[in-house]
Amino acid sequence: MSANCLMIVTAEVDEAVEAEWNRWYDEVHLPDALACPGVLRGRRYVSSGPISESDRGQRRGLSIRLYTTVYELDSPAAVETKEFHAMRGWAHFAPHVRSQTRVVVTPVS
Repeated sequence: MSANCLMIVTAEVDEAVEAEWNRWYDEVHLPDALACPGVLRGRRYVSSGPISESDRGQRRGLSIRLYTTVYELDSPAAVETKEFHAMRGWAHFAPHVRSQTRVVVTPVS
């Protein structure tokens, strides 16, 4: 089965809970996500070196560790299933997640 879209999730996590976060993400959250209908594959990444950010042409470098997970989905509907909504979320870590983004993207053409 080939992916028709991607879901990209990023998070910046407090260093104090980083080891616990990684353990939970690898052992609980990622397997739960991969068991949902329409979620084909998922892989985690962490930034290496400074992050470049720009806002309206103003560029700045950030020294943070940014975790990114890329999920391959069979359609955008994969994130709307009851199984996907039933997954255990980040509530336990919410006070320690400084920033988080989630976007579902489809091919342009």
